[in-house]
Amino acid sequence: MAEGFRSLADQLRSWPDERLSLLLTERPDLASPAPHDSGQLASRAATRASLQRALDQLSRLELTVLDAVVVSGHTSPEVLTTRVKAEPSVVAAALERLVSMALVWESSAGLRPLTGVAEALVGGPEAGVSGLRPCSSPEPTRREVEARLAELSAPARAMLDHVEAHGGEATTGGRHTVLPADAATPAEELLSRRLLTPRGSGTVVVPGEVGIALRGGHTTREPADDVPALATTERGEDRVDGVAAGTAFETVRRLELLLDHWGAQPPSALRSGGLGVRDLRASAAWLQVDEPTLALLVETAQAAGLLSTAADEAGDPAWLPTDLLDSWVLRSPAERWVGLIRAWLGSPRMPGLVGGRDPAGKVWNALSPDLSGVHMVETRAMTLAALAGLTPGECLASGTGLPSVVTLLRWQRPRRPRTRAEQVAWTLTEAAALGVTGLDGLASYARLLLDGDDERATKALAALLPEPVDHVLLQADLTAVAPGPLESQLARRLQVVAEVESRGAATTYRFTPASVRRALDTGWTAVELHDFLGEVSRTPVPQPLSYLVDDTARTFGSVRVGAAEAFLRADDEAALTELLHHPKAGSLGLRRLAPTVLISTVPLDVLLPRLRELGAAPVVEAADGTVHVVRPDQRRARTPREHRGRAAETRRVLATASVVTAIRSGDRAASSRPAGTGALSPSGSLAALREAAETGTPVLIAYVDNHGTRTERIVDPVSVEGGVLTAHDHRSDDVRTFAVHRITTVGPAGGPVGGGP
Repeated sequence: MAEGFRSLADQLRSWPDERLSLLLTERPDLASPAPHDSGQLASRAATRASLQRALDQLSRLELTVLDAVVVSGHTSPEVLTTRVKAEPSVVAAALERLVSMALVWESSAGLRPLTGVAEALVGGPEAGVSGLRPCSSPEPTRREVEARLAELSAPARAMLDHVEAHGGEATTGGRHTVLPADAATPAEELLSRRLLTPRGSGTVVVPGEVGIALRGGHTTREPADDVPALATTERGEDRVDGVAAGTAFETVRRLELLLDHWGAQPPSALRSGGLGVRDLRASAAWLQVDEPTLALLVETAQAAGLLSTAADEAGDPAWLPTDLLDSWVLRSPAERWVGLIRAWLGSPRMPGLVGGRDPAGKVWNALSPDLSGVHMVETRAMTLAALAGLTPGECLASGTGLPSVVTLLRWQRPRRPRTRAEQVAWTLTEAAALGVTGLDGLASYARLLLDGDDERATKALAALLPEPVDHVLLQADLTAVAPGPLESQLARRLQVVAEVESRGAATTYRFTPASVRRALDTGWTAVELHDFLGEVSRTPVPQPLSYLVDDTARTFGSVRVGAAEAFLRADDEAALTELLHHPKAGSLGLRRLAPTVLISTVPLDVLLPRLRELGAAPVVEAADGTVHVVRPDQRRARTPREHRGRAAETRRVLATASVVTAIRSGDRAASSRPAGTGALSPSGSLAALREAAETGTPVLIAYVDNHGTRTERIVDPVSVEGGVLTAHDHRSDDVRTFAVHRITTVGPAGGPVGGGP
């Protein structure tokens, strides 16, 4: 440890830029807005909100070490390693992180916790993680405490052990000030020897040094570095990789099909910004997946910048693929998967909530803006890091694996939310659905991805994926079997001509009159359909399929529809007569104008799908009598700003560097400013008061009371929080509070006070 510093601000000034950048990375709230100098940075680090956020990032071991610093008061690293029941090396590493996070600083008298840490550790004002109170000043030696313990009677020792084992606090009546020779009860024995100390209102507590002696010289009875182990089983690395890689490929393929489908038929966006339950259910049925899986896919697509909201043809908000999709589909499946998972890892979204209900009873919708959690990214990273700590092929045990992960994460972040167990379960479910894990074990390529090596992860996954095939096997029952994953363009074209009957390693497509009519609607001709089937099939085109194409093409367009509200025209009078007298055509408002012409009171966009439901194959006729092909346009939304240009991580690093530069500039300006040049700024006053509270230094303040009277007072600052200074006022010899905005100047206790602002 260094010789020591006068204050935390002085220690921060001595740090190199790399260490200061690490502090701002560990505690990003300190960097926004950029502090003026190291003094303001130290002042901001001691605020209650910032301390709570910093403590939430600590493991149980680090909290125990921090608590030992609080209990021990001014201490050295050597003494600290003896008081924490853990290996000295892990204690030293934990202490180093606490110093790097500015929760502990190196004063000239020894290690000191930052002001406010003791209050922030737990709900109570003084008791820490161990339940011990800070040691008194002057601190008695362990030998003195043991000598006092040896003087106790059996009842007094039993009482002390009981109080220490049940929180270190109790209530008692009788005398609190008594000599050892005059003690008449066990409680008085303990009070007279300072083994219990009064706290007012009949409350007594076990001092920190006494509790340490009762626990054998340690602040805790249990080892602080006893990390919970995961419940695992062996399943084999090859099996894990095989299952995970298959799921990864399906994830990419399904998402491509979904976004392509939504480009032509976008679902509406709710007023709240989410996706409607009916649209989610319909899309899940179309893609042949369950609704939770579809919710995960669309949430991941939005996180990757592939999905956003834009106005549809009617001007209403709808969910559309972004223009980033057009370049995304040109990449290899492995590259696309790596990009998706990278976005999923950094997304605060919680798809696991979709379908459930919020506290008000409202259903959680996919893509809803409220579906985010501040701790989700950390939980996801920590859960996968726990799996990465297992040897390749080692997987979580069935039944006990999930609870063991939850227990481990509670040890790593004991102060984090109660929903941790749900978030861990969601992470494991999502990882399995996306192909990050297989058989509850982390895939080998996912390990590379978590290590930040995207290039090697892409190559490792590509080696596990099957080569895409460029053909299908046509069968006489009007089906086509893809013997493997199809090339992207072939799969998309085949999706237009046929219906997907079953998905899997060998996808089965079925040709129906409706699917062939759909292809004709988009502009295909019968000749093009025959040529396409002949090109993609490794088997001869079955005669039933050729007849299906020809029969559908022969009736296609025999009825022509125009806007009159709408009219129907056909050369075949029998076709129109059949429609006019169809039992289900009553709602179409059909009326015959001529043997080959019918009109309808139903608008064209409603009439077309109704006629197709009746078995007709109409086409739209333009004003000049030509056929108008109704091809659905592929619409695109604009790629969100955060997914364009420079990566977020690069922007964050540059922002941190600019904050460090601003702090250094402020330090240089402060060091070159002559002493005693007048009042401090409001932020400078806060920094000066917090520094005085940190070092225990009295200061001279000029204070304006409610009546406008200006007085000068010497005070010993205790804390500065919420715009209020709590300090011991030498003038009234009592602890008082002062509104910071009424303090016009702050100066050293022995020096003059500068003029008001």
